Amino acid sequence: MPDQPPYLRIADALRKRIADQEWTPGNRLPSRAELATAYGVGDNVIRRAQELLISLGALEGRAGSGTYVAEPRQRLRIVRSLYREQTGSSPFQSDMAALGKRGSWESRTDAKVPAPADIAARLGIAEGDLCVRTAYEFLADGKPAQLSTSWEPYALTSGTLVVLPEGGPHAGAGVVRRMAEIGVTVTRAVEQPSPRAVTAEEAALLGVQKGTLATHIQRTYYAEDGRPVETADIVVPANLCEVVYEVPVNP
Repeated sequence: MPDQPPYLRIADALRKRIADQEWTPGNRLPSRAELATAYGVGDNVIRRAQELLISLGALEGRAGSGTYVAEPRQRLRIVRSLYREQTGSSPFQSDMAALGKRGSWESRTDAKVPAPADIAARLGIAEGDLCVRTAYEFLADGKPAQLSTSWEPYALTSGTLVVLPEGGPHAGAGVVRRMAEIGVTVTRAVEQPSPRAVTAEEAALLGVQKGTLATHIQRTYYAEDGRPVETADIVVPANLCEVVYEVPVNP
């Protein structure tokens, strides 16, 4: 068996000192130089070990101050279910309410954005066709919990009161109810989850370390005639949230 990489060995050692309560939540760790000397490794090895523990939620970095033992943070339970969206309230807000937290979101919509090739393929339109793109940041008690970028064909909602997902009389109503307002019945959603690391931009928005593991969910809603009406990329950081799928069973 090959030897364990040095940064993993150091990460295990640091994690043990935390578990043994040598360092407790809120304590500042010794400097990287001090740790490097203590363990007989280079500063880069200490940096990688700390970055790993930050991505796992055991440590947190504070700009200009150092690295600290993180306060324990409850992982949020995110339930994925089309039926929950049909209840009339936001599924995210319902999930947060069940945890005694306030769920909210911030959004930015750009209309008439040309569809890139992958989005066009998912929506069944031509590359470059115009879309309405909305970027969401979902918050639990004001703290970032997950991200989502939604795309809808502009031709589908152009000239209607639901063209802006977060504007007008149906703002925030969700895809299913908004589409119903223009006579489009959404009958199914297809979701494809896969693991990946967050990007630098996503890490900054979520307040996590670059490279933190996340569940990436590629979701597409379909109308009863089979047309895709919306597709989204949802990013759920693994150290902040757990994703649970609710699957109905017909008796």
